[in-house]
Amino acid sequence: MTINSRLQKIREKIQDDAFIQGRGLGNEISFYIFDYDPKHELIVRDEIKSLKRTFRHEMYNRHIIEFDLYKILLEVAKEKRIYQQIFEMEKTEGNEFLFGALTDFAIPEIFMDYIMENIGNHNVIFLTGVGKIYPFVRSHTILNNLQEKIDRIPVIMFYPGEYDGQSLNLFGKFKDENYYRAFQLVDHK
Repeated sequence: MTINSRLQKIREKIQDDAFIQGRGLGNEISFYIFDYDPKHELIVRDEIKSLKRTFRHEMYNRHIIEFDLYKILLEVAKEKRIYQQIFEMEKTEGNEFLFGALTDFAIPEIFMDYIMENIGNHNVIFLTGVGKIYPFVRSHTILNNLQEKIDRIPVIMFYPGEYDGQSLNLFGKFKDENYYRAFQLVDHK
């Protein structure tokens, strides 16, 4: 199935009332992963914008909010007044030190707090920026922590890599920890 065909299916899924109700028959969480070839990143970004515009109309009763993990990290760094220090740290201490410092800073709680503070009355969550924030934050870590906070709102993680229902493989190169609780939003067939 082409990337455009798969993206069109997202629209159909979001329109389905069963999707918006949050939990399935087996009481499973409604976390979904839309995996895609990283070469389609710009096409996927355009479709995300289009989906948000389309479902903005009241007739759909879908209120989508996008959380770009990379942008959250930068915004929190600015709020904590360490954003400028990041660049200084890279210059004076080097990449290895910066990597360690950012990994220590980018704990799941800062993302969970930000999402919970900003979710408002939205009833669909898009998680993006997964590739941009790697290796500081891992997808399975975000999903594991988010499932403890959100259980009634469908979450779609847009994932530039492969998800087979168990394994996450970012960019087709970096295997993440297994994550079993999310469903593949649209399969490749």
